[in-house]
Amino acid sequence: MYIIVGLGNPEREHQATRHNIGWDAITRLSDDFNITLNSRKHKAICGSGMIEGEKVLLAQPLTYMNLSGLCVRELVDYYKISLDQLIVIYDDINLEPGQLRIRKKGSAGGQKGMKSIIEQLGTDEFARIRIGIGDKPPGWDLADYVLSRFTSEEQPVIREALKNASDACRLIISSGIDAAMNKYNKKMSD
Repeated sequence: MYIIVGLGNPEREHQATRHNIGWDAITRLSDDFNITLNSRKHKAICGSGMIEGEKVLLAQPLTYMNLSGLCVRELVDYYKISLDQLIVIYDDINLEPGQLRIRKKGSAGGQKGMKSIIEQLGTDEFARIRIGIGDKPPGWDLADYVLSRFTSEEQPVIREALKNASDACRLIISSGIDAAMNKYNKKMSD
């Protein structure tokens, strides 16, 4: 069984913001693989289904971003999965909008949701898919920027990134993380 968690904030006003792209990726996975997000458990909105013949649980944490680890810890403990069956999807300001970066492990890189998860799990050795949201423009406050919405020019790129993140999850499950890294860890211009 795989657990795929998309980080974000639960309120309606945070929907479709840069910081909630992890949540949006879970919605895309739900649509692509006919997995209904219909239960509230383990501090998350969840849905169970199948991807590539493997049982999966999709989760959108209802904790705030900074407390994402509480939800992830509860999911991992309850379902007794090994951490190589956990995939976390989240935003990254250090990547161009729409660019994916897939890793087997690594630091939080300043992302507070990931920091919380690493603290709760006691390790950084789990798969993650970072989706670029671009760096804040000069003069912008970081919090205001990550809680802003994508521009109309960025939206097609972000839709493509969500499609790619969904496919990357499918690839990780079917062929392993190295296959997904080889396919998606490229510069946007490649």
